[in-house]
Amino acid sequence: MPEYTIAAVAAVLAVVAVEQWWLRTGLLRRAAYWITMLIVLGFQVLVDGWLTKQSAPIVLYRASATIGWRFPWDIPVEDFLFGFALVTAVLLRWEALGRRQVRPS
Repeated sequence: MPEYTIAAVAAVLAVVAVEQWWLRTGLLRRAAYWITMLIVLGFQVLVDGWLTKQSAPIVLYRASATIGWRFPWDIPVEDFLFGFALVTAVLLRWEALGRRQVRPS
C-alpha cells in the first residue's frame, strides 16, 4: 500500500474540502493564487529535484510507499501534492485571519 501516495492525496482533498465547505475564501478561484502556485512550483522543482535526485539523494523514499512516478529530475509526484496542500493551507489560514481582522467588532 503506497502510504505516502494516500497521505498526499488525502492532504489535497482535505485542504480543498476545508476551503469549499468551511472557509469559503474564494482563494482557489483567483488568478493571483494560481500565479503564486506557479512561482512556488518553480522553486519546488529546483529544491526538491536537488534533494531527491537518484544519483545522490539526500531524501530517500521507500519504494513501496509511493506509486513510483518521478518527474522531473526524480521528484516523486507525491511531493507536488503535499506542496500544493501545504502552501494552500497556509494561504487559506492567512485569508481567514485577514477576514477576521477586517470585520467590525
